[in-house]
Amino acid sequence: MPRFAAEDGAALHFTDAGEGLPVIALAGLTRNGADFDHVAPHLPVRLIRPDYRGRGQSDWADPATYTIAQEAADTIALMDHLGLESAAILGTSRGGLIAMVLAATARERLLGVALNDIGPVIEDRGLDVIKDYIGRNPAQKTYAEAAAFRAEVWTHFEDVPLGRWLEEVKAQYRETPDGLVIRYDPRLRDAVLAAGAQPAPDLWPLFDAMAGLPLALIRGANSDLLSRATADEMARRRPDMLRADIPGRGHVPFLDEPQAVATLTDWLEQIQ
Repeated sequence: MPRFAAEDGAALHFTDAGEGLPVIALAGLTRNGADFDHVAPHLPVRLIRPDYRGRGQSDWADPATYTIAQEAADTIALMDHLGLESAAILGTSRGGLIAMVLAATARERLLGVALNDIGPVIEDRGLDVIKDYIGRNPAQKTYAEAAAFRAEVWTHFEDVPLGRWLEEVKAQYRETPDGLVIRYDPRLRDAVLAAGAQPAPDLWPLFDAMAGLPLALIRGANSDLLSRATADEMARRRPDMLRADIPGRGHVPFLDEPQAVATLTDWLEQIQ
């Protein structure tokens, strides 16, 4: 099992597969490298997928270190461990925020950034949804129940086969005799709520720090976290930004939708 040690000694898990352009895929807040299982077959690259500290197969750590700044530092540590001078970043949600921080603090290490349903303005409605579920096990007791629940209730996603929801819940939960258990440290809830108690920072300077880097944005047309208005402003500031608004998808697109694959393919061509 590939692991490396962060500066504070936390052992962090990652996978490293494929050849060619190194692309580091950074997952959503509570998720792990499995976030990219659906898109991986469509990306002819060296795809590197870390699990953040406290998530997936990585060590749990001091919850005070469950921050975007620390996760950005851990990403640089992973690059150093692999001997990578630079890499492209594919960032889903939280992963996109980490990518923007890296652009502002270690731009020379980046070859390009693709953002999956995230931008410099995060809608309160989407944040409220996250605060409601984070750190809590789902009420459903089995994978089958959780998949059926999503198929029925997640109306912001359209035409998603039940089998896809089953794959998703298996990646995000463990099925035990006592029910489903989240695949991350529940104390992540405390870290996120503590961060949310502070005034929201202006993230536009972080977005602007990506100037000159090949940039792509994939947005769920039904997203409650990234508004169309914010995406439009991102495009105004970066008219060269590749963009796809994926119909029938909320937060976040799976990334194997045809529009998403086409956009990522064009983005990779710009880098290579």
